[in-house]
Amino acid sequence: MIIFPAVDIKGGKAVRLKRGRADEETVFSSDPAAMAAEWEREGARYLHVVDLDGAFAGSGVSFSIVRAIRDAISIPMQIGGGIRDYDTARRYLDAGADRIIIGTMALEAPEEYEKLCAALPGAVGVSLDAEGGRLKTKGWVADSGLTLDAALPRLLDAGTAFIIYTDIERDGMQSGVNVAALAALSAKSPVPVIAAGGVATLDDVKALYPLSQNSSFSGAISGRALYEGTLNLAEAMAWIAEQESAQ
Repeated sequence: MIIFPAVDIKGGKAVRLKRGRADEETVFSSDPAAMAAEWEREGARYLHVVDLDGAFAGSGVSFSIVRAIRDAISIPMQIGGGIRDYDTARRYLDAGADRIIIGTMALEAPEEYEKLCAALPGAVGVSLDAEGGRLKTKGWVADSGLTLDAALPRLLDAGTAFIIYTDIERDGMQSGVNVAALAALSAKSPVPVIAAGGVATLDDVKALYPLSQNSSFSGAISGRALYEGTLNLAEAMAWIAEQESAQ
């Protein structure tokens, strides 16, 4: 199980939003690359980057920041936000991302998404962002009209390499994780599932860990909790390592 520290980019700064709302942001660093390097120093094994400006604008805009992050760290990173065509995806990979995360395009342009997965095998994951059981798109401001169960088979057939599941109502709220929803998804998915939204304390990590032992669940993304100190990255990773060494 991997803990992915989140570096969310908005206006060139590292921020966190509440429930994905652009008007509810907290700035944690004016230098996203320095923030990324700090997470690596604290033991991060994988970094999660989101181009929030791209997510709201509909096209990636943070290529130079991703290059700066790549120059600052040696661990792999994944990035999402505003990636809705091959050229944007390719530019992020060329800038230093190891894999990309697709949201809107996967749900609203399935044929294009399938072509992207074929062009970049193993490097394309999907972000399934749910609120009230329905999947959202366009930076969580539009309703796709689809449920997770309805969308999942087609996404897997298209060549999705991994899935990030976000409970929007819990994102940035430090309100705990939706273990039941993640367990159901991980039981159905043959590709790795990553949790996002609501990972607030070590207890949340402990609640999720059993899923990694008997399903495709592989990790959790955490942002605000790490920045505000309710979850300590080194402590969480040490606890996970202890469980894995005991097996």
